[in-house]
This record gives sequence, structure tokens and C-alpha cells, in this order.
Amino acid sequence: MIRLPGIATLLPRYDAFIVDQYGTLHDGTALYPGAEAALRRLRAAGKRVLLLSNSGKRSSDNVRRMARLGIAPDAYETCLTSGEVAWHLLAQGRIEVARGRRRCLLLERDGDGTVLHGTGLAASPAEQAELVVIAGSEGDRRGLANYAELLAPLARAGVPGLCINPDRTMLTPSGPTFGAGRIAELYQTLGGSMAWVGKPYDAVYAAALAALDHPPPARVACIGDSAEHDIAGARGAGCGAWLVHGGIIAGADAQAIAAECRRFGVAPDGILDAFT
Repeated sequence: MIRLPGIATLLPRYDAFIVDQYGTLHDGTALYPGAEAALRRLRAAGKRVLLLSNSGKRSSDNVRRMARLGIAPDAYETCLTSGEVAWHLLAQGRIEVARGRRRCLLLERDGDGTVLHGTGLAASPAEQAELVVIAGSEGDRRGLANYAELLAPLARAGVPGLCINPDRTMLTPSGPTFGAGRIAELYQTLGGSMAWVGKPYDAVYAAALAALDHPPPARVACIGDSAEHDIAGARGAGCGAWLVHGGIIAGADAQAIAAECRRFGVAPDGILDAFT
């Protein structure tokens, strides 16, 4: 498998770059060395640059977060999140499980609820919920058993679920823990149904390519640290797929990385030591 120290040799091959956030540019609290400079290198070379995240929050929230971390908005062209795509689909009535429903149990990390504003859905207590929306995890503050206790009655009652952040692993200051996608899987094991928006699913890539004015997918490089989400999603969209040896696979050796790719039935075009 091709292994490269960074992105420089990819520039002649691609016209646009779809770059993951968490685990590729930053760990949620600090930038990775060279990440911001690499974005600016792409922009200086005339490349289209879209940041694509499985964050369950709106894109504007992520733009502000990155600015606080040191990535200014002029270092990239567009920021798009799974939460943003889900917000538009909900507002347009295009998510089947949410149609005709008004009250939802919203599971998120910071409690701002903005992903529901203007969609026709309102956050409600669990006992009143007609839908479960899983936007984020508090896995570093509460365990899966706590989520199971909350969600089991809803699953038994047949309340459908919608996960707008499929990441199963989340980076926190105290280390990796389970993400929103793992909570969604838990809901399924409890007997609940689940719809998904985000990487690796089609809708988020359709939105990303549309934001880039529909370039030929083969001329688009997707870069991220998750075989399950970034590489699988890139392959499904027909784009180039480059796995960063960082983030959730930072400590993995070559054998472990190969096993992870086999687990999800994907093969990247190559591995980058880092997004530099």
C-alpha cells in the first residue's frame, strides 16, 4: 500500500479535497502540527477544499470551533457537517422516519438544540418522544448502561431513531470513548430502528459534491482517519480515498490498519503519515 508523509504529491492528481475534521485536523482541543498550513497549501494551489465532519451540530458551530482552535475560515472553502445536512433534510421533510413527528428525545453533547431549530421538531422528555435523534455522545461523562436505561422503553415502544453523527468512537481530552454512532447501535440492539445521516452514507457526499459544483468524483480526494466512515464513504461516492495514520488509529501498526480496512471491506488508495 502506498504510504506518503503528507499531501504534497497528491496535488497534481486531484482538483478538490474533502477533508475530515476530528482526528485529521485536530483532536477536539488542539490542532495537529502542520494541519492549517496544509489547508493553505491546497488553497494556494487553486484546489477546492471542503471540510466534512460527522459532527451532529450545524456547520456554523464547527466553523467557530475551528477558528478557536486556529483554523481561520479563509484556510478552506466550505465546512459541511452531518448535522447541517440532516437539518436541511429535516426542514425539507425528506427524512421519512421524522415525517409527521413533532416531539423528539435529542441526545447531544452540549445541549444547545440548534440542530432542531426550524425543522418542526422540538426536544421533549423521553416519555413524550415520538422520535429519538442522536446527535452526540457524552461518553466521557456517562456510560452506555445509562443510555440503555434511558432508551430501552422507547425501543420497546417502537419509537424510531435517527442518528446524525455515525461516528462510533469520539476523541476527548481524556482519550477515546464511544461516540453517537455507538449509542445508535445500542438502540438497535435494544430493538429500535435507526436511520442514518453522515459519513459513510450517500446523502452527505451528495451534499459535499454539490457544494463543490459537482466535480468528477475521481478528481476528488477524501482524507480522514476512519476506514469505516471516511474511506468507505469515499469509495461509495467514487472519490479518491486516503487514510490518515492519526486520530482514532493513531496507535495502530500496519497490521492493525490492514485488519481495520478488511473489517469494513475497504481499501484506501494509500496512507498519509499525517495531514501535513
